[in-house]
Amino acid sequence: METEVAYELPSVLRVYKDGRVERLRGTATVPPSLDDKTGVQSKDLAISPDSAVSARLYIPRAALGSPLRLPILVYFHGGRFINYSAWSPTYHNYLNTLVAEANVVAVSVDYRRAPEHPLPVAYDDSWIALKWVASHSAGNGPEEWLNSHANLEK
Repeated sequence: METEVAYELPSVLRVYKDGRVERLRGTATVPPSLDDKTGVQSKDLAISPDSAVSARLYIPRAALGSPLRLPILVYFHGGRFINYSAWSPTYHNYLNTLVAEANVVAVSVDYRRAPEHPLPVAYDDSWIALKWVASHSAGNGPEEWLNSHANLEK
């Protein structure tokens, strides 16, 4: 295993000469769950298996048993396009609270990160995710939570 560093962004990222990438922050993840504090349910799904674009969906638990259709929020996590993910505890906890307080359905997009996937890959992945969300506008998209509980007109 190569130990010589080709590039380093101190306390953030290290790239070795053999191409291996070591992220120094933003690697912790949490699974989808029912959040006891907020009552928000989350689940993970693949948006585009061909491009590895995925997402975590969030919905207020009360909406799951109701015909109520809520506004939708599409969320793109921070991290300079190199750190963190849709599964990061910071963003997971934030979206649980946001979804509960705003009474919305949220789609937290997990795009591919640099340097393994240089920009504009993250932008392209984000565009794929937006088109995927829009595919639910008639109520017959691939994800039942969005078909049944998201109002894309709000």
